[in-house]
Amino acid sequence: MIAIIGAGKMGEALLAGLLSTGHDPADVLVTEPRHEHAQELRARYGVEVVPAGSAAERADTLILALKPQDMIGLLDDIGPKLTADRLVVSVAAGITTSVLEKHLSGSVPVVRAMPNTPALVGRGMTAVAAGHYAADEHLDRAERLLSTVGEVLRVPERHMDTVTALSGSGPAYFYFIAETMIEAGVLMGMPRETAEKLVTQTIVGSATMLRESGEHPVVLREAVSSPGGTTSAAVRELERHGVRTAFTDAIEAARDRSRELSEG
Repeated sequence: MIAIIGAGKMGEALLAGLLSTGHDPADVLVTEPRHEHAQELRARYGVEVVPAGSAAERADTLILALKPQDMIGLLDDIGPKLTADRLVVSVAAGITTSVLEKHLSGSVPVVRAMPNTPALVGRGMTAVAAGHYAADEHLDRAERLLSTVGEVLRVPERHMDTVTALSGSGPAYFYFIAETMIEAGVLMGMPRETAEKLVTQTIVGSATMLRESGEHPVVLREAVSSPGGTTSAAVRELERHGVRTAFTDAIEAARDRSRELSEG
């Protein structure tokens, strides 16, 4: 039995992913305090919606998809109900496995996960890290569950703040680039709808090519850049304005902020 505690956007994405890959709704419990949303979940997915305490007593695996500020209260509530034969998977940003374990009784295995928002369309990137009591079998179980909404990668927990900065916040960087490119097109007189179509498909195609070609990004960039051509002129301007340094600084700032949040 699997329990998803918290059915916001990420929790519901995981619920939909589990059911779309063959999990029986009868084997999935959901905790959702908002009455209207709970009714919608029952109607849409055919799952049972129960209080967190009941989910903790009945489920073998609990996926905690709460906001970080709500996590400690939940752990203090359900912790005494959990034993070492359960698995807790947390997708709450900034909550370390040591913090989770401190609020759970005994040696409950914990896996910390950092998904990103493309999980909402089944194209997420999730990194997972094992807590002190989690073995490979627990990571395997967590990976199977989280792979229903995209790809999963194991990392040591010391890298989770960098994961947050790269893939957790990463979609926002691409949206920022897309926004800037679209606005540039509009500024130069192009209809917004046309600019949006051109930019969106260019980003999708470029990402697909990066993934499927196996080439380094530098090789792919140079293949577009003819000497003295339009792309070379554009890249020269980006370098002149220090865009590469700005991106590196931004990612470091995101990592540092994640570290601050992890340390409370």
